[in-house]
Amino acid sequence: MTTVVIKMDHKGSYCGFYCKGHAGYAKHGKPDVLCAAISALTIGTINSLETLAGEKIKISTDSESGYLKCDFESTLQEKSSFLMDSMIFSLQNISEEYGTKYLQVKFEEV
Repeated sequence: MTTVVIKMDHKGSYCGFYCKGHAGYAKHGKPDVLCAAISALTIGTINSLETLAGEKIKISTDSESGYLKCDFESTLQEKSSFLMDSMIFSLQNISEEYGTKYLQVKFEEV
């Protein structure tokens, strides 16, 4: 299962997010459409935050374990928060469609 944790401060502003685990939707050795979708959404959001919005972020990854961590170095601009809203909306839709045994989206106050 993949867990995506959205980190927020006490004011409700995004501080970053991290993903851990593999969805496990496909049989071992077969391409996993859910892992691909989750990766596309999270990595696409990171790329958009950096390139389109100019946000400064720190990234840590371990593809073998399915770990991706993204920390924001400052408060996000409004357009960047919208990008995060969109990523979360899409991930939650995937979780509802395929089930929480493959993808869970959680929020954590930091």
